[in-house]
Amino acid sequence: MAALARFFPDVTWTGTVEAGGMGPGTPAMTGRGSGRHHLVQDGMWIVGDYRQDQFLPDGTFVLTWQLHWVTGWDADGGEYVATHNDNYGHCGVMHGRIAGNCLVYESSNATTRLRMTFDVTDPQCHVWTNEISTEGDPWRLIESYRMTPTAARAATGNA
Repeated sequence: MAALARFFPDVTWTGTVEAGGMGPGTPAMTGRGSGRHHLVQDGMWIVGDYRQDQFLPDGTFVLTWQLHWVTGWDADGGEYVATHNDNYGHCGVMHGRIAGNCLVYESSNATTRLRMTFDVTDPQCHVWTNEISTEGDPWRLIESYRMTPTAARAATGNA
Protein backbone atom coordinates (compact mmCIF):
# COMPACT_ATOMS: atom_id res chain seq x y z
CA MET A 1 0.00 0.00 0.00
CA ALA A 2 2.94 2.36 0.57
CA ALA A 3 3.93 1.92 -3.09
CA LEU A 4 0.34 2.67 -4.16
CA ALA A 5 -0.26 5.66 -1.86
CA ARG A 6 2.20 7.95 -3.67
CA PHE A 7 -0.15 7.97 -6.68
CA PHE A 8 -3.07 9.33 -4.66
CA PRO A 9 -2.39 12.69 -3.00
CA ASP A 10 -5.25 15.15 -2.86
CA VAL A 11 -5.17 17.03 -6.17
CA THR A 12 -6.65 19.75 -8.35
CA TRP A 13 -6.40 19.59 -12.13
CA THR A 14 -7.03 21.11 -15.51
CA GLY A 15 -6.95 19.40 -18.85
CA THR A 16 -8.69 18.45 -22.05
CA VAL A 17 -11.21 15.97 -23.35
CA GLU A 18 -10.55 15.02 -26.96
CA ALA A 19 -13.20 15.55 -29.64
CA GLY A 20 -15.17 12.29 -29.71
CA GLY A 21 -13.77 11.36 -26.28
CA MET A 22 -17.20 11.27 -24.63
CA GLY A 23 -18.72 9.37 -27.56
CA PRO A 24 -19.00 9.74 -31.32
CA GLY A 25 -19.59 13.34 -32.39
CA THR A 26 -18.95 14.91 -28.98
CA PRO A 27 -16.93 18.15 -29.04
CA ALA A 28 -13.54 18.80 -27.49
CA MET A 29 -13.86 20.15 -23.96
CA THR A 30 -11.76 21.44 -21.12
CA GLY A 31 -12.03 20.10 -17.60
CA ARG A 32 -11.31 21.48 -14.16
CA GLY A 33 -11.58 19.34 -11.06
CA SER A 34 -10.34 18.02 -7.75
CA GLY A 35 -9.91 14.79 -5.85
CA ARG A 36 -9.63 13.89 -2.17
CA HIS A 37 -8.36 10.61 -0.74
CA HIS A 38 -8.41 8.75 2.54
CA LEU A 39 -7.73 5.26 3.86
CA VAL A 40 -10.38 2.86 5.11
CA GLN A 41 -10.38 -0.51 6.89
CA ASP A 42 -7.12 0.03 8.75
CA GLY A 43 -5.28 1.16 5.62
CA MET A 44 -6.30 -1.71 3.35
CA TRP A 45 -8.01 0.49 0.75
CA ILE A 46 -7.58 4.01 -0.62
CA VAL A 47 -10.85 5.82 -1.31
CA GLY A 48 -10.96 8.73 -3.73
CA ASP A 49 -13.83 11.08 -4.42
CA TYR A 50 -13.52 13.25 -7.55
CA ARG A 51 -15.50 16.09 -9.10
CA GLN A 52 -14.92 17.75 -12.46
CA ASP A 53 -16.69 20.53 -14.38
CA GLN A 54 -16.42 20.34 -18.18
CA PHE A 55 -16.68 23.25 -20.63
CA LEU A 56 -16.79 23.85 -24.38
CA PRO A 57 -13.83 25.81 -25.82
CA ASP A 58 -15.91 29.03 -25.63
CA GLY A 59 -16.38 28.53 -21.86
CA THR A 60 -19.96 27.19 -22.00
CA PHE A 61 -20.59 24.83 -19.08
CA VAL A 62 -21.45 21.28 -20.24
CA LEU A 63 -21.61 19.00 -17.19
CA THR A 64 -20.34 18.07 -13.75
CA TRP A 65 -18.88 14.60 -13.42
CA GLN A 66 -18.37 12.82 -10.07
CA LEU A 67 -16.54 9.56 -9.36
CA HIS A 68 -16.09 7.33 -6.33
CA TRP A 69 -12.92 5.18 -6.51
CA VAL A 70 -11.65 2.43 -4.20
CA THR A 71 -8.26 0.83 -4.80
CA GLY A 72 -5.83 -1.43 -3.01
CA TRP A 73 -3.90 -4.69 -3.12
CA ASP A 74 -6.02 -7.78 -3.78
CA ALA A 75 -4.23 -10.44 -1.75
CA ASP A 76 -6.18 -13.27 -3.41
CA GLY A 77 -5.51 -12.04 -6.95
CA GLY A 78 -1.97 -10.83 -6.26
CA GLU A 79 -2.53 -7.48 -7.98
CA TYR A 80 -3.77 -3.94 -7.51
CA VAL A 81 -7.49 -3.56 -8.17
CA ALA A 82 -9.86 -0.61 -8.29
CA THR A 83 -13.61 -0.21 -8.42
CA HIS A 84 -15.24 2.92 -9.77
CA ASN A 85 -18.75 4.35 -9.85
CA ASP A 86 -19.82 7.68 -11.36
CA ASN A 87 -22.87 9.91 -11.35
CA TYR A 88 -23.77 8.85 -14.91
CA GLY A 89 -24.34 5.22 -13.95
CA HIS A 90 -20.98 3.80 -15.02
CA CYS A 91 -19.24 1.26 -12.83
CA GLY A 92 -16.41 -1.17 -13.22
CA VAL A 93 -13.43 -3.07 -11.92
CA MET A 94 -9.90 -2.36 -13.10
CA HIS A 95 -6.63 -4.26 -12.63
CA GLY A 96 -3.42 -2.34 -12.00
CA ARG A 97 0.33 -2.49 -12.03
CA ILE A 98 3.14 -0.12 -11.08
CA ALA A 99 5.88 0.47 -13.66
CA GLY A 100 8.44 2.92 -12.28
CA ASN A 101 6.69 6.27 -11.78
CA CYS A 102 3.49 5.13 -13.51
CA LEU A 103 0.48 3.31 -12.16
CA VAL A 104 -1.58 1.76 -14.95
CA TYR A 105 -5.08 0.34 -14.55
CA GLU A 106 -6.93 -1.51 -17.30
CA SER A 107 -10.50 -2.72 -17.41
CA SER A 108 -11.13 -6.32 -18.36
CA ASN A 109 -14.17 -5.82 -20.60
CA ALA A 110 -13.54 -7.70 -23.85
CA THR A 111 -15.18 -5.22 -26.24
CA THR A 112 -14.57 -1.75 -24.78
CA ARG A 113 -11.48 -1.45 -22.61
CA LEU A 114 -10.26 1.55 -20.64
CA ARG A 115 -6.68 2.25 -19.59
CA MET A 116 -5.93 4.88 -16.93
CA THR A 117 -2.36 5.96 -16.31
CA PHE A 118 -1.21 7.96 -13.27
CA ASP A 119 2.28 9.39 -13.95
CA VAL A 120 4.02 10.91 -10.91
CA THR A 121 7.44 11.46 -12.53
CA ASP A 122 7.18 15.18 -11.68
CA PRO A 123 6.14 15.41 -8.00
CA GLN A 124 4.77 18.94 -8.56
CA CYS A 125 2.63 18.04 -11.58
CA HIS A 126 1.22 14.55 -11.98
CA VAL A 127 -0.28 13.58 -15.34
CA TRP A 128 -3.39 11.41 -15.63
CA THR A 129 -4.56 9.99 -18.94
CA ASN A 130 -7.63 7.97 -19.88
CA GLU A 131 -7.57 5.88 -23.06
CA ILE A 132 -10.02 3.56 -24.81
CA SER A 133 -9.72 0.52 -27.06
CA THR A 134 -12.83 -0.83 -28.77
CA GLU A 135 -12.90 -4.40 -30.09
CA GLY A 136 -9.12 -4.74 -30.06
CA ASP A 137 -8.40 -1.47 -31.90
CA PRO A 138 -5.31 0.54 -30.87
CA TRP A 139 -5.55 2.67 -27.73
CA ARG A 140 -7.02 6.15 -28.36
CA LEU A 141 -6.75 9.11 -25.97
CA ILE A 142 -10.02 10.21 -24.35
CA GLU A 143 -8.68 12.82 -21.95
CA SER A 144 -5.54 14.05 -20.22
CA TYR A 145 -5.07 16.20 -17.10
CA ARG A 146 -2.22 17.92 -15.31
CA MET A 147 -2.75 17.34 -11.59
CA THR A 148 -1.29 19.51 -8.85
CA PRO A 149 -1.03 17.88 -5.42
CA THR A 150 -2.77 20.11 -2.86
CA ALA A 151 -0.96 18.52 0.07
CA ALA A 152 2.51 17.05 0.51
CA ARG A 153 1.03 13.77 1.71
CA ALA A 154 -0.30 10.77 -0.11
CA ALA A 155 -3.53 9.09 0.98
CA THR A 156 -3.85 8.99 4.77
CA GLY A 157 -6.41 7.91 7.29
CA ASN A 158 -7.82 11.45 7.36
CA ALA A 159 -11.25 11.89 5.81
